[in-house]
Amino acid sequence: MATPFLSIIIPAYNEEHRLPGTLEKVVSYFKTQPYEVEILIVDNASQDRTYEVARDYAGKLSSPALPILVHREEQRGKGAAVRKGMLNSRGEYRFMCDADLSMPISEVNRFLPPLLNDFDISIASREAPGAVRYNEPAYRHLVGRIFNTMIRVLALPSLNDTQCGFKCFRGIIAEELFPQMTIRGWSFDVEILFLARRRGYRIVEVPIPWYFNPESHISVMRDSFQMALDIFKIRINAASGKYDHAG
Repeated sequence: MATPFLSIIIPAYNEEHRLPGTLEKVVSYFKTQPYEVEILIVDNASQDRTYEVARDYAGKLSSPALPILVHREEQRGKGAAVRKGMLNSRGEYRFMCDADLSMPISEVNRFLPPLLNDFDISIASREAPGAVRYNEPAYRHLVGRIFNTMIRVLALPSLNDTQCGFKCFRGIIAEELFPQMTIRGWSFDVEILFLARRRGYRIVEVPIPWYFNPESHISVMRDSFQMALDIFKIRINAASGKYDHAG
C-alpha cells in the first residue's frame, strides 16, 4: 500500500454535533489537493455519539483516493488520542487538527513542503509575527500568555505558542517521539516538543489566523492548574533521565 503524503489526525471528544461539518470541510478541501491524504478520527472515550457519527460519516465520505479511518481511544486525554492517531497513521507528514477547525483547514499547506522546508515539526502559532486572533476574550489571552511564559522559562525557550492544536510532524519523527510520551492530557504538546528539542529536531512556528470557539472543552482554571503540574513533571522526568533513551 502506497504511503500517503499527509495524514490528518482529528482527536474528538464529545464532538457529535461539530464533527459532520468538520469532516465535510476537510474532505472537500483535500479533494482539490494534488497529493495523497488519509484522515484518521480518534474518538477519545466520548460520552455522546461521536464514535457512531464518525463511523457513519466515514462510510459516506471515504473513498479509495481519500480514506477516512476511525479509531477509538478508551484512555481519556487529548494526548492519548493524538498519540493513537500518530502511531496508527502512515503519512510522510502527520498533521494533528482540532475538530473545531479554529484554524481554517485551507491553511494546512503552509505547514508542508514545498511552501515550508527545512523543518522536522511545524506548529501553528497565534503569537508569531503575522498571526491574527479573532473574537478571543481578553481573559483567555491573558491566561494563555501567563502559561506560555512558564513554558518558555521551564521547558521551551523561544517558542511563542505551544498549545495551538494544529501541528505537523514528519512521520519518522512522530514514530520516534510519541512512544516516549508520558502525559496524556492537554500538556502533551509541551512534552513532545521538549523531547524534540532535546534530540535536536528543528521546530518551526507558522503564524495563522485563529478563531476563538466558545464551545472549547478547556476549563481555564482547572486545566491551567493541571498544565502547570505537568510542566514540573516534564522537568522531573528530564532530571531523572526518563527521556534519555528512545522507547
